[in-house]
Amino acid sequence: MTPPPLPTEVIDHPRHDAAPPVDVPAAMPAWLMFLIAAACGLIVANLYYVQPLVGPIREAVGLPAGAAGLLVTLTQLGYCAGLLLVVPLGDLVENRRLVLALVGVLVVALVAAPLVPMLGHPAPAFLACSLLIGFAAVAVQVLVPYASHMAPEHVRGRVVGNVVSGLMFGIMLARPVASFITHAWSWQVVYGLSAVLMVVLGIVLRVLLPTRRPHATLGYLALLASMQGLMRDLPVLRRRAVYQAGMFGAFSVFWTVTPLLLASPAYGMNQRDIAWFALAGVAGTVAAPVGGRVADRGWTRPATAFCMILGLLSFVPTLGAAGGGKLGLGLLVAAAIALDFAVSGNLVLGQRAIYALGAEVRGRVNGLYMATFFLGGATGSALGAWSFAHGGWQAACAVGMALIGAVLLVFLGEPRGITSTS
Repeated sequence: MTPPPLPTEVIDHPRHDAAPPVDVPAAMPAWLMFLIAAACGLIVANLYYVQPLVGPIREAVGLPAGAAGLLVTLTQLGYCAGLLLVVPLGDLVENRRLVLALVGVLVVALVAAPLVPMLGHPAPAFLACSLLIGFAAVAVQVLVPYASHMAPEHVRGRVVGNVVSGLMFGIMLARPVASFITHAWSWQVVYGLSAVLMVVLGIVLRVLLPTRRPHATLGYLALLASMQGLMRDLPVLRRRAVYQAGMFGAFSVFWTVTPLLLASPAYGMNQRDIAWFALAGVAGTVAAPVGGRVADRGWTRPATAFCMILGLLSFVPTLGAAGGGKLGLGLLVAAAIALDFAVSGNLVLGQRAIYALGAEVRGRVNGLYMATFFLGGATGSALGAWSFAHGGWQAACAVGMALIGAVLLVFLGEPRGITSTS
């Protein structure tokens, strides 16, 4: 069974003279957009299941307390490696085949992860599974530019926004879902259920996802070698990656430190209560489709300023939340929604801008964009945990505000027209 063919039109991309005309659908069916958005959410969730489960997993695999952070770090490192080594293949090989191969690797890692406690040396084996899960989860970053390619120019931002909204739902729901399932059963069930979901998703994508064969003019090694030149020669890519690195760094500060604050004596929350709090951030994901529509109207520059200022201001009311109480909790909930709104919106604005650089480089620029801001997020997590340990909640807020403030200053000093490219 094969998916129905989509009507196409030929669009030329004059920015890259060596590229041939690219076949772009004249219209993107709603079912296809929903399928890609759902797939992105389900796949990316595998990156975040481990974060609230570090404690029970560490005990099950015999990992020393001082090395527990490796469970999260290796997943992130695997994802960064996939962004730089696998995502560029989206410019070279047929996209559906690449996504299905990555989903297959993900299934293997998810099946193996809950079985490793039965091994003689389970800790190294589980860390290897974590690395592989992160590496294979980059399938989402093949699907997002794939969706951009399948959408006509005048609605590309809207389509990307809807797909990223699905991705953000997966990120925000992964932590509370993992906590609830572990509270009811065990952490092994989280991985087992996700493996089943990935098998079903792979079958659905195989049946319904249309093929997309890029017009490749370079080999794999040449593609990798070209990435340095893309970052150097494309100021839109470079700046949008830096902007989102600061925003996502602040996002990581907030979501790394807030559970520590809520578990402290000031709030005294348990794992289940913190999971309910994490659900508040889901409301901020509505910014993704809004950001896409704004970008389609050519309002990228003012929308970027709005997202940065909103993200910066979201920390301010929470400076007095360290003492606990209902007011403090309410301020934290409001900050979570506002910050997630700002980060999601800025993400889509950046993707809309970099995807306009041409279909023939879309996989590579997306890999560079995501890898850069993901490293910003990892930095934010480390700085947030360190600042909270040494200076409390106010110090962590200061770090988050400094990250956004720095990129806001860079944005205000940029030449007109760079971020409005679309």
